[in-house]
Amino acid sequence: MIMTRRSKLFSGQSRAPGDAIRVVPVSNGRQLRAFIRLPWSLYAQDPHWVPPLKLERRLHFSSLNPYFAHGRWQGWIAWRGGRPVGRISAQVDELHRRHYAVQSGHFGFLECENDPDVMRALVTASESWLSQHQTEVITGPFNFSINQECGLLVDGFDTPPALMMPHNHQWYAELLEQQGYCAAKDLYAYWINPDFDIPRVMQKLVDRHGSSVSLRGLDRKKFKQELEVLRGIFNDAWSDNWGFVPFTREEFAELGAALRLFVPDDFIRIAEYEGEPVAFIACLPNLNEVLLGLDGKLFPSGLFRIIRALRGRRIRSGRIPLMGVRKELRNTPLGIALALLVIHDLREPVIARGITGVEMSWILEDNQGMRSILERIGSKLYKTYRIYQKRL
Repeated sequence: MIMTRRSKLFSGQSRAPGDAIRVVPVSNGRQLRAFIRLPWSLYAQDPHWVPPLKLERRLHFSSLNPYFAHGRWQGWIAWRGGRPVGRISAQVDELHRRHYAVQSGHFGFLECENDPDVMRALVTASESWLSQHQTEVITGPFNFSINQECGLLVDGFDTPPALMMPHNHQWYAELLEQQGYCAAKDLYAYWINPDFDIPRVMQKLVDRHGSSVSLRGLDRKKFKQELEVLRGIFNDAWSDNWGFVPFTREEFAELGAALRLFVPDDFIRIAEYEGEPVAFIACLPNLNEVLLGLDGKLFPSGLFRIIRALRGRRIRSGRIPLMGVRKELRNTPLGIALALLVIHDLREPVIARGITGVEMSWILEDNQGMRSILERIGSKLYKTYRIYQKRL
């Protein structure tokens, strides 16, 4: 294999002897820009990395992010000479601490060249900051919370990530484990062709309960109320799951703004039982297909290309990031039927828009009920993300 000078540099093979590593905290706008832009150099040779929109990243770190109503963070950049070679964040989420009654802390936005010294320097900085904030247990990566981009890719490096899912180099896991971090939970991404057939035994379950369930799309005329319906179902359905932190009204409204702009109404399916909404599913067109060619630039032509792709039905994949069945029904025959019904009801609008493959992510490794449903309708596990943990 021909290796360029740049690919040598970022595989940790061209370091000058005696080059000291400096870890500098992000404390002003110039440093934040460098923090945001670092991945462009680190992934220059990776065809599967999708450049995020720089404007969106700046907003994510701004006071407009509703996460900062209950969380605070600090970022660092590792430098060798005049070259950035890694970054990391540390954050404390008071909502997480209250929910679990534990002095928890998190790390995130991890990027690192293939060098254990760089990883050590980054981790040391984040752990020191978290220790100053009385942290007992560190988990991550979270960018910033479990309700946003999270997990370290440990399997499935051969395809680009779906929208709002992370991507990283293969060496990250080993370097992080060398610093004493161990696996806390694996998160799975499944891939499915929407033109699937429901197995006969599952079809019987759907037939038995289908007549008592009504299915509908999102009512855009009542958008704020509909968002609260979805948030209520999601927070209830996921409340017993590992790592769960409830969406605040403001956080879900921010997510809803993206749904309103880029997601067709019929890509959100709501199931009602006895007149009450009890389950839903939401599919996002995989905008990463377009972002792959924008190099992080929304203007002057990026926004036009996104709109043209959506209107022209040129996007061929999607991602299902949100799905839930109310907890009281989840492990009942009706609950299983509801999950199948909303998945099945999504097929027609998705296929009609030319989508040929959908990622369902993420699914907890021990969520055997949902994993069984997905595997029986033909889904394939194709990516694994890992949350790590360490006690201070």
